[in-house]
Amino acid sequence: MNSPLLEIRGLDLSYGEARILHGVGVEVRSGETVGLVGESGSGKSSTVRAALRLLPPSATVAGSVRINGRSVLDADDRALRDIRASEVGLIQQDPRGALNPVRRIGDSLTERLVRVHGVRLAEARRRGLDLLAAVGITRPEERLRQYPHELSGGMLQRIVIAAALTTQPRLLLADEATSALDVTTQAEVLSILRDQQRERDLGLLFITHDLHLAAAFCDRVCVMLHGTLVEELRGADLFRGATHPYTRALLAAAPAIGEEQA
Repeated sequence: MNSPLLEIRGLDLSYGEARILHGVGVEVRSGETVGLVGESGSGKSSTVRAALRLLPPSATVAGSVRINGRSVLDADDRALRDIRASEVGLIQQDPRGALNPVRRIGDSLTERLVRVHGVRLAEARRRGLDLLAAVGITRPEERLRQYPHELSGGMLQRIVIAAALTTQPRLLLADEATSALDVTTQAEVLSILRDQQRERDLGLLFITHDLHLAAAFCDRVCVMLHGTLVEELRGADLFRGATHPYTRALLAAAPAIGEEQA
């Protein structure tokens, strides 16, 4: 079996006396989608931020995080920048918040390639155009010249996915990447993620509050409660195989597919 692209072991996170994560352990391998589910405040997004050391100075973190075999928590500043820039792509929940509103789309796509990786601007632009086409963006030449406010939320989410793929990472971390989208657009974005994953053999950590989506989209699902992983199941077994009382309560509260809303 191939080595994990993401290996989290015994991850603890605290802010002063407040403990946020307690001994979290997650693995993601090439070609695999692992879901992280739980109610708001359960620690899903904190796990991603801690795994990338995207934390304020007040945070205390312990345990082990390895991305493609490289230690994150022990890395010096230079090594950490290289891991973030080369090994992993982050897809955030709010694409408008992830893109600079006063920069053109083309700048957002090419800046990291040019400034961090030393890619020539013409090559970075060509790679950006190819990725925009790959994620279903029409008229990519025109989009490069546009600003975020000129595009819909669905198009911006596609652009954020393209931006995460520019440096050809092997691992993607998707933090509620489809929660703000309507059902049709969500399905299109998920299809794009799946296609890119298969084409590039990516590992994907997929954070969501949608249990039906996690069951359908993820190979394995990890359930979080108060900063602790309480259960792990195959996605296909989520609704019929859960044994932990919290998981069963979450599933019981999930609206049934096709259920009418009051």
